[in-house]
Amino acid sequence: MSLSVSHLSLVALGYLALLFLLAHLAERGAIPARIVRHPLLYAVSLGAYATSWTYYGSVGFAEQHGLTFLAVYLGPTLACIAIPAVWLPILRLARDHQLASLADLFAFRYRGRRVGVAITLLSLVASVPYIAQQIRAVDGSVRALSPSAPTGATGLGFAALVVLFTVLFGARHLTARERHDGLAVAVAFESIVKLFALLAVGAAALFGVLGGPGALGGFLDAHPEVFERLAAPVREGTGYGALLLISFGAAFLLPRQFHLAFAEGATPRALRFAAFAFPLFLLLLNLPILPVLWAGARVAGGASPDAYVLEVPRALGSAPLALVAFVGGISAASAMIIVTTIALAGMCLNHLVLPAQLEILRQNPYARLLWLRRALVAAIIFTGYAFDRFQERGLLVAAGLASFVAFAQLLPGLFGLLFWKRATRTGLLAGLAGGMIVWTVSAFLPLLARTGFVPSDLFAAARASFGLHGADTWTLPTIVSLSLNAALFGLVSLATEPAPGEADAARLCAREALVATPSAGALRSPRDLRRALARTLGDAAAEAEIARSLGELAMSEDETRPGELRRLGDQVEKNLSGLFGPVLARLVVHPEPSAAAEDTALADQLRFLDERLGRAAPALTGVAAELDLLRRYLRTVLDELPIGVCALGPDRDVILWNRAMERTTALAPLATTGLTVDALPAPFGPALATFARDEAAAEADIDLSAGGRRLAIRLHKAQLDTAALGDARAPRRNGLVLLVEDRTERAALEAQLVHKDRLASVGRLAAGVAHEIGNPLTGITCLAQNLAREANGNDELQGRADLILAQAGRIEGIVRSLLGYSREGATASGGPPLPRVERTLIAPAVDEAMALVRLDRTGKLIQMDNVCPSDLAVLADRQRLTQVLVNLLTNACDASAPGGAVLVDATRAPEGVLLRVIDGGAGIAPELKERVFEPFFTTKPPAEGTGLGLSVVYGIVEEHGGRVWIESEPGCGTTVLVRLPIAAEPGETA
Repeated sequence: MSLSVSHLSLVALGYLALLFLLAHLAERGAIPARIVRHPLLYAVSLGAYATSWTYYGSVGFAEQHGLTFLAVYLGPTLACIAIPAVWLPILRLARDHQLASLADLFAFRYRGRRVGVAITLLSLVASVPYIAQQIRAVDGSVRALSPSAPTGATGLGFAALVVLFTVLFGARHLTARERHDGLAVAVAFESIVKLFALLAVGAAALFGVLGGPGALGGFLDAHPEVFERLAAPVREGTGYGALLLISFGAAFLLPRQFHLAFAEGATPRALRFAAFAFPLFLLLLNLPILPVLWAGARVAGGASPDAYVLEVPRALGSAPLALVAFVGGISAASAMIIVTTIALAGMCLNHLVLPAQLEILRQNPYARLLWLRRALVAAIIFTGYAFDRFQERGLLVAAGLASFVAFAQLLPGLFGLLFWKRATRTGLLAGLAGGMIVWTVSAFLPLLARTGFVPSDLFAAARASFGLHGADTWTLPTIVSLSLNAALFGLVSLATEPAPGEADAARLCAREALVATPSAGALRSPRDLRRALARTLGDAAAEAEIARSLGELAMSEDETRPGELRRLGDQVEKNLSGLFGPVLARLVVHPEPSAAAEDTALADQLRFLDERLGRAAPALTGVAAELDLLRRYLRTVLDELPIGVCALGPDRDVILWNRAMERTTALAPLATTGLTVDALPAPFGPALATFARDEAAAEADIDLSAGGRRLAIRLHKAQLDTAALGDARAPRRNGLVLLVEDRTERAALEAQLVHKDRLASVGRLAAGVAHEIGNPLTGITCLAQNLAREANGNDELQGRADLILAQAGRIEGIVRSLLGYSREGATASGGPPLPRVERTLIAPAVDEAMALVRLDRTGKLIQMDNVCPSDLAVLADRQRLTQVLVNLLTNACDASAPGGAVLVDATRAPEGVLLRVIDGGAGIAPELKERVFEPFFTTKPPAEGTGLGLSVVYGIVEEHGGRVWIESEPGCGTTVLVRLPIAAEPGETA
């Protein structure tokens, strides 16, 4: 059976068009997000690990090396077991620090551009032959089904189609870290297609050639040497352990695997799901390998075992099955090329191209970055095609193995990254250099020997000296290169000191720290950051990035708080890391701190650490978890203290601001943290700054006016020595802890007690005055009465006697009013007096209050009119009602100008009696009307009022079940309204 090239081309075009459609639907949102973001789709997309080597080469590999081929799949299974220890920490680092590639990860830990360049070059050299293998697989499959197909033309066309797809759906977003939903769906679909195709060919081989499971079992029972030959390489240990090791690393260190596992929006939940779903996928993928091998040996003995997947359908004469197998091969090859080139293009752009030509971004950076990334995708794929033209004919497993060995060189550095803080950049580069030299000599040059440039038997003697079979091309490179790599990495790391910043990064990677030490004092305003970006991106792009980040953080362009500016810098860095990688982004956004800023580094680090730790609890374990629990407990204690706590750094910038401080000052921690104490809003900023500068006072009482209210606070302070925090590099400048005790309510209670004590004193004085005045007043009254009796018709004398009696009665009324007003009394238990509610006429109570107010000088200057109905009564304590009226009338007189008038009236309402005290004063501002009943609040000038009068009124009215409120307009006077329960008329039901 032979298929024409045109038929195969149409099938290939149709399949790739289907991929285009699926990717387009996913990008447009036509495929539900619950499917696109499902952990199962993520696990299946990791199936890009299985390339044309798996699809075609595994059969030939099994024919040569027996069951050793299973190590290629057992390695990723072991890697999945290590997901909690290896994958999840890498995912955390990638997400927290915007690390989109292997080069970003290693450059972040080992802090150097040379590290990024080394990892990128390693990835390029190791991946290009592997990409060539995929192109060779597609070209070879076409020639296997259509022998007349021209050599190389199919591979070129396939490479061009893959470039087009990758540019459209893998490099269409400007930011590389944005999730490519279309790409994810397409790669997962390709994994399903190749699995289905391989299972279909395996089923055809089992039932169509081998006669079903029963016949196969009988054949194997009759020919035990078949299994013996398969098991011998494993039993002899030939290459099995080395292959297991390099495939373990390949599961997450190949560029395509790293990109899919960590850069494409993975979540911890998806990773945990993949821990069992990905090995299950690999198991299903391996089930057909042996049936296809045995069936191919029967029906296609003259063909290469690498082509048995295609030869079995041909031998069975099934064109549809042959096309299915062909599409499966295209799926295996295209998925690898697409994802690998996306990852490699990002690494090349961020670590090779831009560091050398960063000035190209000054003009239209967004378009240039996008087209640079697309150009690199095309260049890498066509470089793979060019490399393919130098290889011998046939499907090459050797290229995949050489690639696996190369990426295994990253294992020592990776484990140092995660688990060894002493590892240094110099050690990493030395280890990589030694390992890659050995790899080049023992693996890459033999691969090139197939082109004829290098003698093919150059290393045969070396392999033989190790007792290795001639077909074993991976054990010697793996053992020697990794041994030399690990030795150099460890010894050089021990012999050298970490570079600046490496210790910070090492603690972060080892999870012994949650945040890095931030740069101190670099930014003063968003304009500074804009100028820094403009030097790299140009004015327009810098303006766009700053505006975007300000919008995302809901931040003002006039922001000056260091803490908020740091948040802005971090957000800009996060956005830029997708453009040209986190290393360059960090360099552009955060300049190196100057020596003059070292004294603020400790305070800045503490603020930043506190912000990060205040978020959702990190997944810490062991001692770190216990320390974090203790920290959170102590932080909760600080937050819940009823006294305000404000911690200041060496430069008097705010590090800590607890909830009590927020309640006292009405300033949120976000609005204060990072500001110097002098920059805090008045009145607290100046008061705290003055107190902090006073080296003598340890505590002080301060009265403040904040937002129209009077505050009474007591300040305490304590010195903090930065050396006590264990930072030997920190300057010997002390921080401060300020304690702010809000004594406003307590002072109000004390003032009320003083007020009551004054009333009691007035009562005692009034009682004494009444006693002292009463005796002579009685004598005067008796004399006046005698004088009136002796008048004997003398009208003049009678008039004088009546006048004396009237004035004596007036004196007696004043004394009795004063006594009645001040006589609060007490309960039998000595507690506070209880109101004696009874039917009380309003008009007489108003008259009595007016009489008392007129005793004051101000009251004599104001015309007071009582127009209350004489028969209107309320249920109230007469003395307390008089006290309410005195306070209201006093306030009304104080608010009125000399010669002004105050009117008191009362009306009967459905809810009770409405009493109004009306003045023609200056009025009260609307924002203050709700606060006039607060203790200590007053609109009078200092020393002209305690702010307790209306507070007392409010309390008494509330005791009587009434309500008091104010209606006022600035410049139009004030009306105080009091609603009290109405008293029934005599004979009425209450």
